[in-house]
Amino acid sequence: MRALYLVSVWLHILAAAVWIGGMAFLALILLPVTRRPEYRASAPGLIHWTGVRFRWVGWACLGLLLLSGTFNLVYRGVGWADVWSGRLWQGPIGRVLAIKLLLVVIVLGLSLVHDFRIGPRATALWQASPGSPEARRLRQQASWIGRLNFLLALALVALGMLLVRGLP
Repeated sequence: MRALYLVSVWLHILAAAVWIGGMAFLALILLPVTRRPEYRASAPGLIHWTGVRFRWVGWACLGLLLLSGTFNLVYRGVGWADVWSGRLWQGPIGRVLAIKLLLVVIVLGLSLVHDFRIGPRATALWQASPGSPEARRLRQQASWIGRLNFLLALALVALGMLLVRGLP
């Protein structure tokens, strides 16, 4: 059983690295490159298809994070009785876990809105009418949601580290 737990922890870390690394690539490499004059004409299509491809990779990572995180808690002795009785949320570690799980829910909600509502509408409108105020507004909304999700993902890593290594 310990070997399965170690595989689960490894998958959890790997999924987080791919998910966060993908967001970092989009924000720090792809988007700045598409702002260069020589790439502006291809930017809408490139960003659209990169986003579509990463959407499925990102959601696969989020699903794997949820599954492996749940397994990791169960392996450490956490059961439904602990959740419903409130024992899980007691003490400093319980509060850190509660904050982490709250952030997970927020990230999932923001990801749903970004990936399936605002993002697709923004890129479709950008491709159809690049200079329109509505396209600019939607792109800006998608950009801010993406940035917020990236920062929340970094906070989730920090909270995970506190759960495993203990509070200072």
